[in-house]
Amino acid sequence: MIGYIKGNLISHSNGTVILETGGIGYEVICSSEAYEYIVNKGSGALYTYLNVREDGFYLYGFISLEEKSMFLKLKSVSSVGPKTAVSILSSMPLNDLAFIIASQDVKALSKVKGLGKKTAERIILELRENISALDLPEGKKPAKQQESTVNGDAVIALMSLGFTRSESEKAVASAMERGADTIETIITVALQTIR
Repeated sequence: MIGYIKGNLISHSNGTVILETGGIGYEVICSSEAYEYIVNKGSGALYTYLNVREDGFYLYGFISLEEKSMFLKLKSVSSVGPKTAVSILSSMPLNDLAFIIASQDVKALSKVKGLGKKTAERIILELRENISALDLPEGKKPAKQQESTVNGDAVIALMSLGFTRSESEKAVASAMERGADTIETIITVALQTIR
C-alpha cells in the first residue's frame, strides 16, 4: 500500500497531478485542496490511498490524514465510490462536511454536484455516528454555524459516551435552557440531566 508520497510536480490537469519521486512519476487523483497545494508549490507531500480495480490501479491524494480519513469513511458507504468521495471532499471545507453529516443536514449535502438526495441520505445514515469532534478541526468552525456547532459537538460528545442521539439531543437542549453556553458547561449539565 502506498500511503504517502513526497515529490516534485511534473504535470497537472483536471484534479490529477504527476509527482516525481525517486525517478518514478506517480499519477495522483487529488482532492481540490491537495491539488491546489501541489500546483501552487510545485512540489510537496500527499497522504495517499491506492484503489485497485480490474481495469487498473488508481492513486488518490489528500492534504492531511483527517481528509484521507473522511475519504475512507465516505468510500465505505454503499454506492459511494472513490471518485464520488473525492468529489464530495472537493465541494466544501472538511470541517463543513463533518458538521453537515453530524447534524444530518441532507439538504446541504444534496447540493454536491452529482450527488442525489438518496445517496446523501445514505451517507448521513451510515456515517452520522462515526463523525466525531476529531473530524471538526478546532477553531475552524464556520462562523454562521458557531452556535449550532457547539450544540452538535456536545451531542457528538455524549453519543461517544454511549448515549443515543435522541437522549443526547434532549440533554443538550435541557442544558442550554438552564443557561449552559460553552461545550464544557453544556456537557457537564447534560450529564447531570441524562443520568
